[in-house]
Amino acid sequence: MSEELVSLVSGEWRALIHPLGAELQSLRDGAGREFMTDADPAYWTGHAPLLFPIIGALRGDAFRHEGCEYTLPRHGFARRSRFAIAARSEDAVSFALEDSEATRAVYPFAFRLEMAFRLHGGALHMTATVHNRGEAVMPFSFGYHPAFAWPLPGGGEKTAHRIIFEKDEPEQIRRLSKATGELLPGGEATPVAGRELVLHETLFEADAMVWTGLASRALRYASPQGPALDIAFPDSPDLGLWQVPGAHYLCIEPWAGYADPLGFDGEIGQKPGIVLLPPGESRSFRMDVRVSAG
Repeated sequence: MSEELVSLVSGEWRALIHPLGAELQSLRDGAGREFMTDADPAYWTGHAPLLFPIIGALRGDAFRHEGCEYTLPRHGFARRSRFAIAARSEDAVSFALEDSEATRAVYPFAFRLEMAFRLHGGALHMTATVHNRGEAVMPFSFGYHPAFAWPLPGGGEKTAHRIIFEKDEPEQIRRLSKATGELLPGGEATPVAGRELVLHETLFEADAMVWTGLASRALRYASPQGPALDIAFPDSPDLGLWQVPGAHYLCIEPWAGYADPLGFDGEIGQKPGIVLLPPGESRSFRMDVRVSAG
């Protein structure tokens, strides 16, 4: 399947994106250093799926809208859908996914999801734009789910890595039910000290860490040695961090929305964190990843 990958080149940098899911597969520098996951099948074979029109799990894998029930798997269908290439150049590509008979059977809304990538030196700029092509308000969530190398190339031990948030993050974190994937009530004390999160695998023994209503819109993922990733997500108020303990990746996931709260039984338009898009309008979500010196 490697022949299907779209290659972006800017100077010594190269990115690879697969039209299936418009999924970023690789980000490498001129020395061949890989900044994305190794996708070891012993842990997780994903790279950077796009989460749409839901994030995480629905209660019973179903939602209600105007009295009807629709079944959707965790994270929605975009990650398993083939996107069309709308425009392409040496350092940029745009993909598009539109509603179809198959999508309307599980999500009864007319939409267009555009996903644009642009590589500029050591920076990858990504923008997802959701268009409501229907005549009613469209409820949805959108999230990025990229898995970056942990440890970073040249970054030393995994335990040397840190996340430095743009702002102090004193609020509690949330957890997900391992049984159902729903967002558990309450929270637990944040492991962030001021703006700094010291990374270690035990953080993820209880699955993902979730921030609903993050103060920051940018962060740095780095170790004292080697390169760092500066990540900006100005349009996403929520964040997930996740890995399978032992794996060689860290998922840094800016979200607009999150999983169903445990026991939620309302209609999808009443779900906490949901985006309500009026007919004829659009909403964009940007994520920039810049590789810089540590």
